[in-house]
Amino acid sequence: MIQIDLLDSLPKSNRPLDERAEASDEDRKFHWDLGKEYFDGTRAQGLGGYYYDGRWKPVARRLAGYYGLGPESSVLDVGCAKGFLLHDFSEEVPGISIAGIDISGYALSEATDLTKPYVYMGNAKELPFPDDAFDLVISINSLHNILDRAEVVEALREIERVSRAHKYIKVGAYRNDEEKSRLDNWAVVATTYLHCDDWLSVFEEAGYRGDYDWFNP
Repeated sequence: MIQIDLLDSLPKSNRPLDERAEASDEDRKFHWDLGKEYFDGTRAQGLGGYYYDGRWKPVARRLAGYYGLGPESSVLDVGCAKGFLLHDFSEEVPGISIAGIDISGYALSEATDLTKPYVYMGNAKELPFPDDAFDLVISINSLHNILDRAEVVEALREIERVSRAHKYIKVGAYRNDEEKSRLDNWAVVATTYLHCDDWLSVFEEAGYRGDYDWFNP
C-alpha cells in the first residue's frame, strides 16, 4: 500500500476555480443526477464536454505495466463514467477483460461501442461481482462524489472484496487550508473530500490495502 501518481501522463486541464466558486448550492445540486449537463455542459459547472480523445491511453499503459496486466488479466473501473479508460485498456492490452460500473445512466449510454457491453449501472457500495473477481480494481476521482464518509468505507470494502490482487484509487484530499479552499470551490458533486491523514484513517477502517493518490484541483 503506497501513495503513487499513476496518472501523471494525463494532459493538464484548465480548471476555472473562480467560476466554480460563484456557483450556488442550487446550481451544484442540479448536477447531482450526473446527467448530460454535468458531463457535457459548461466547464464552470461540470466536466465541460467529456468526449473520447485517447487521453487515457498512456494511463492504461502505465497501470498495465505497473501491475503486470496482460491478455489473461481483468480490470474493474468503479465510477467509470463513459468508460474511456476501459476502452483504452482494451486497445493497449488486447484480450484483457474489462468491466465498469457507474451511477450515471447518461454517462453509460455515451460509452464507446467497444466498452458498452461491459459497463453497468450500479453503486460502489454494492458491487455486483463475486469475491476475488478482478486482477485490478481502480476508482479514479469517483469515491468522493455523492457518497458520505460511511458510504465511502462501504465502497472501499467492496473494492477489497472483488479484487484478488491489486487496487488503485484517487480521491479528493487536502493538506492545508489553501488546498481545502480549492476543493471547496471546485466541488460540484464531491461530498467527501478529507485531509490526507483522515483518508488514511478511512482506509484503515475499511481494511483497504491498495495503492492510492490524492486529487486536488
